[in-house]
Amino acid sequence: MPRRHKHEEHANHEAWAIPYADLLTLLLAFFVVMYAISSVNEGKYRVLSDSLFAAFRGSPRTLQPVQVGEKAVGSGADIQMTIVQQAMLEGQPRSMLEPSPISVSDSQHSAHHAANTTYDSETQASEAAVQQLESVAREVEQAMSTLVDQQLIAVRRHGLWVEVEIRTDILFPSGVATMEPAAIDVLRQLAGTLKPFPNPIRVEGHTDNRPISTRAFPSNWELSSARAASVVHLFTESGIAPARLAVIGLGEYRPAQPNTTAEGRNANRRVVLVILSGNTPPEGDYAEDRGMPEVPAAAPAEIPAADPTVSAAVVTAQPAT
Repeated sequence: MPRRHKHEEHANHEAWAIPYADLLTLLLAFFVVMYAISSVNEGKYRVLSDSLFAAFRGSPRTLQPVQVGEKAVGSGADIQMTIVQQAMLEGQPRSMLEPSPISVSDSQHSAHHAANTTYDSETQASEAAVQQLESVAREVEQAMSTLVDQQLIAVRRHGLWVEVEIRTDILFPSGVATMEPAAIDVLRQLAGTLKPFPNPIRVEGHTDNRPISTRAFPSNWELSSARAASVVHLFTESGIAPARLAVIGLGEYRPAQPNTTAEGRNANRRVVLVILSGNTPPEGDYAEDRGMPEVPAAAPAEIPAADPTVSAAVVTAQPAT
């Protein structure tokens, strides 16, 4: 028999096209996945995960999507948020996924509206308080215009309160808390100006730093408090409700100018009326906590006698006045 000749295998020069097409397909799938990851919404991802879990393993753990971070612009998350409604009984596969828009509850609307209303009310109340204080300041400036021009009375505005500073040159002689006769008419006129307004008033007494030690005034604390109390007594006699008034003695510790000169010490001897906004008590909102039963004072702690640098002091509790 004649021998068969083997056919020579021809080289396939187009074999590269198949792996090249596979590579392009893989690259396309890779970039599609990368784009999908870059714009994924965590809420929709959680819904998809729950739906797959329910289809293969049982009922979903939650139907509420969780939004993590800011919504991606252009991904559809900022247009409509959806949740998946369960189409069949719990524990069985779901054959239908139906998007349902999330609506804001009436309670959330009510809370938002109440917050806006409260903010608007507080803003209007603050503006009304500032306008009322401006009216008080104008009335005082007009009534005390002569003394304001002489720089014996100064009216200063501080937003939610107004200060009326009265130099003691027209109120008290040095070292005493008894008013000059000329000061009584001035303060009665000032009281008549403040009487129609409901604003609380704090009367502050101030002194210079020169020490005083008398039977009536052992220190500048007592002197400043007594001067402020004298003004308060005259105001109440002029018709201002006592509940609107408070006495504060600050002594030498709130100087308006340095005490190194005679002019500075003279400026520091003064009485300041702090006119507050609203009609609350002059000591502030915590005034409603007054009237609580008196708490007995604790017994003084024993100090070891071995320490010679410490001396024992017994404090006697006094009833609140």
